[in-house]
Amino acid sequence: MLKKIRLLMVPILLLTVAACGTQKTTTPVQADNTARNADSPAAQTPLDQGENEADLQISANIRKAIVADDSLSANAHNVKIITSGGVVTLRGPVKSQQEKAAVEAIAKTAGGVTQVDSFLEVE
Repeated sequence: MLKKIRLLMVPILLLTVAACGTQKTTTPVQADNTARNADSPAAQTPLDQGENEADLQISANIRKAIVADDSLSANAHNVKIITSGGVVTLRGPVKSQQEKAAVEAIAKTAGGVTQVDSFLEVE
C-alpha cells in the first residue's frame, strides 16, 4: 500500500514542478500618449503650465470645481488643465458629449480665464 502511494506521489510532484517552471513573466507596458498628442502639436501640454500665481490659481479653481461635480466621471475629474497667460487648455478623455460640455463650461466660468482651448475627447 505504501508503495502505491509513493508511485502516485511521483507524478503529482513532477506536475507541480513542471507547472512552476512554466510561469511567464511579463514586462509592464509603459504609458505613452505621444501619438495622441501628435495630432495637435500646437496644443499646450502640462509642461506649458504657467508658474505665476494667477495661472496656478486658475487651474486649481477649475480642478476644484470639476472634482466637486459628482455627476462627472473619474475620467472627467482627471482631465489635464493647463493655464498659461489666462488661456486654459483642457486635454483628456471624457465619457460623453454632455461631460465635455460641462467641463468646458466650468473652465469658461472660472475667474481670470480669457480663453478656453478644448482638446477633450469623447470615449
